[in-house]
Amino acid sequence: MFRLPRRDLAIDLGTANTLVYVKGRGIVLNEPSVVALASCKGRKQVLAVGKEAKLMLGRTPDAVEAIRPVRDGVIADFEIAGEMIRHFARKVRRRLSFLSPQIMLGVPSGSTPVERRAMQQAAEGAGARRVFLIEGSVAAAIGAGLPVDEPTGSMVVDIGSGTTEVAVLSLGGIVYSRSVRVGGDKMDEAIIAFIRREYNLLIGADTAERIKTAIGSACLPDGDGRSMTIKGRDLTNGLPKEILVTEREVVYSMAEPVGAIIDAVSAAVEETVPELAADIVDRGIMLTGGGALLHKLDRVLRNATRLPVSIADNPLSCVALGTGAALEQKRSFTNVFISAS
Repeated sequence: MFRLPRRDLAIDLGTANTLVYVKGRGIVLNEPSVVALASCKGRKQVLAVGKEAKLMLGRTPDAVEAIRPVRDGVIADFEIAGEMIRHFARKVRRRLSFLSPQIMLGVPSGSTPVERRAMQQAAEGAGARRVFLIEGSVAAAIGAGLPVDEPTGSMVVDIGSGTTEVAVLSLGGIVYSRSVRVGGDKMDEAIIAFIRREYNLLIGADTAERIKTAIGSACLPDGDGRSMTIKGRDLTNGLPKEILVTEREVVYSMAEPVGAIIDAVSAAVEETVPELAADIVDRGIMLTGGGALLHKLDRVLRNATRLPVSIADNPLSCVALGTGAALEQKRSFTNVFISAS
């Protein structure tokens, strides 16, 4: 009679952000996938996780290191990722008061068995009673409202920070999938490299992300397009410097990663079997993930594939919502779960 409820969790463990969905409550946590570590007597201790840790990126003293344990959509540091999941699970549990839960994890379609096992072990180390895995592209399609369990083809393109996953789904399974380790982070890196090469100015990842969000685009504008003022460190004299960057320059800088995404989608369309291709002609392509918000990306993909392209209502949360839906209706979605082995 006095037992605490066992509310299960669905976790979208992303390269940039981690979202936690609680069964019966929806998404209750959305924080950066960043952990700050402090060195003390030769041992590393967790100093901060999430929002607090992200504020430390690029601003830490020698004894403190802010890192991202998830890279390209998969765990790069098993122990630190486990600490991060444990921290977020405790934060949610303190807020909602429930016992060790079952956890549903979204994993990239292109992840290896070793990478999947690492994600499963990280969740188990965080106190999960049982761990289920679901492919991220399937979760994104469910979260976007696509009829993945029907005998018709649906195509989803999930563009995250670390990876872009293209998948064609039918009858609850993946008929075709392609994963390229290109996403928002590669776009940021391309902007940083361009600014350094053209202006001899060093900027950080946060500044690059602001540039991408404010004036980034997938196709060239008329003239120079929009512009914004940015600040960085002049590599000639080491002093702070301010410059004006245009939309045209940003488009040129991101041409390679954006082109890789377009090529992956075009290849998927070409390799899809005729019967399912006919369904995709009718339904079109659904874009999810933060990269789906890149200005005019849907228009560029529409021109490249000659297919209708739409953006999900809430692209940033599609994987978390789809993983949560699979958690809520485990019996209905049993056939989409995958094994870590």
